[in-house]
Amino acid sequence: MSTTPTGTRISPDALTGPAVFTGTPVVPGVAAGPVVRPVGSVQLPPAEGPVVPEQQRGAEKERFTTAADAVAARLASRASAATGVSAEVLNTTAQLARDRGLLSAVEQRIGDGSSAEAATVGAAAQFVDLFVSLGGVMAERATDVRDVRDRIVAELTGQGEPGVPAPETPSVLLADDLAPADTAGLDPARIIALATRLGGATSHTAIIARQLGLPCVVGVGGLSDVPEGSFVLVDGEQGTVTVDPDPEEARTRVAAAQEAAAALAGYRGPGTTRDGHLVQVLANVQDGAGARAAAAAHAEGVGLLRTELAFFGRTEEPTVEEQAEIYAGVLEAFPGGKVVLRTLDAGSDKPLPFATPPNEANPALGVRGLRTARRDPGLLTHQLDAVAQAASRTGAEPWVMAPMVATVAEAAEFAAQVRERGMVPGVMVEVPSVAVLADRFLEHLDFLSIGTNDLSQYTLAADRLSADLADLTDPWQPALLALVQATAAAGQRTGKPVGVCGEAAADPMLACVLVGMGITSLSCAASSVAGVGARLATVDLATCQRAAEAALAAADPQSARAAVREVLAAG
Repeated sequence: MSTTPTGTRISPDALTGPAVFTGTPVVPGVAAGPVVRPVGSVQLPPAEGPVVPEQQRGAEKERFTTAADAVAARLASRASAATGVSAEVLNTTAQLARDRGLLSAVEQRIGDGSSAEAATVGAAAQFVDLFVSLGGVMAERATDVRDVRDRIVAELTGQGEPGVPAPETPSVLLADDLAPADTAGLDPARIIALATRLGGATSHTAIIARQLGLPCVVGVGGLSDVPEGSFVLVDGEQGTVTVDPDPEEARTRVAAAQEAAAALAGYRGPGTTRDGHLVQVLANVQDGAGARAAAAAHAEGVGLLRTELAFFGRTEEPTVEEQAEIYAGVLEAFPGGKVVLRTLDAGSDKPLPFATPPNEANPALGVRGLRTARRDPGLLTHQLDAVAQAASRTGAEPWVMAPMVATVAEAAEFAAQVRERGMVPGVMVEVPSVAVLADRFLEHLDFLSIGTNDLSQYTLAADRLSADLADLTDPWQPALLALVQATAAAGQRTGKPVGVCGEAAADPMLACVLVGMGITSLSCAASSVAGVGARLATVDLATCQRAAEAALAAADPQSARAAVREVLAAG
């Protein structure tokens, strides 16, 4: 059996026997099936075509508006049926289909004589060029613009909507990359595993695959050489895609994975190591429905309530009462339990028209998270009032944390506002300055929660949505783990809890490492709760501590995984 390093390509002739492609493991599990690929691309007209007579231009504008509204409505409908990050992504894409800047650019081109289709292509190209020139996280928006462009043109021309297929036979989806809206719309009954040539452990594709519980490997070189219809085996823990595997071996590995998954069904919590060391296993949610699903999955509470749902799809700030209704629905799902709310995390890849400045040169380093309160302090005070109102209504004592905090002074001011309302204050550890000065921050706060996704991008100076830099934002990077360890140690010195709510918490093997460092709670997608809790129950605290030492001593993510796998197997 031959193995190819990540990023290499092999010729189709080399695929006569089993071949193994390696990438970054994202979601554990093993699945095998025939290869399917995304539906063929939409045929686009040239941006410059025949001039539309002036008397027909009004009708062309109406055609475009109708098509854009249909696309936005379809995406919004899918969002309403989804939960978690899937709903967030679909809502964001639906907003883009209604974006006033894009619509104005299209209408201007139609007014100059372009057809609705040509105007859509031309305006989209204008915005793609803008986002690419801005670089960083804004460059990722170009993918969303192209996706919306294709959907609108398909609607205008009667072509099939682009996206992922819905095969009759459970299949493995291979792709260069996927638009976030496509990943969010995957049907786990039809697509049983996922592998992409691009992407990283913190990309939207990875995050949504984890939420859906699909075995997933990203950053896999050579996938374009694998023919559609080929039989492949995806191992989401080893990070491999095997082409034409031995049938008996494939059946054995899939059966073993299914047996392991069945064992997870017996998990009921609470989270504890084999020798009784308690670790809270919590869930990341964004609404009451997600919280109820998390409770059904035996999460002990909510470690991250993404409060952005109350703000998305709006042109103005929601009222205190509207926000309180959403927060109360989450608090009610865990009566007497722990619920941690993150205040509005707008900005960067989640712009809001009333909260963030347009056209920032580098939005990932700009006005985002708590910094939106610098421009409009009312955003924060109104939200804290809403949380307090929901707490009063439900009798809960919520924990409240702020994102994108960088200084002790910011943390102290935020903590004072939270305590004034009778709630428990904390902040996200996303900026390295918080990890470096964790002891000083904990003088003012009652807890810290490490967001490994953003902490990795700011530590390694690598946009976490950049496919080209996915290896740098791997949560197993030693520098990132060193900051996690330093933060956990500060928590132990002060006797205050330090949790992890980034995607790292969903990796059962990495969860053991984090517990060995002194992390007191792990918050992940509801679909990952049982896997994390069940894995912790198989090891004792001393083994976790040895695993942490091995990971911290490793030179790179690959050797860290290998070293920890060896420690856990021996433990």
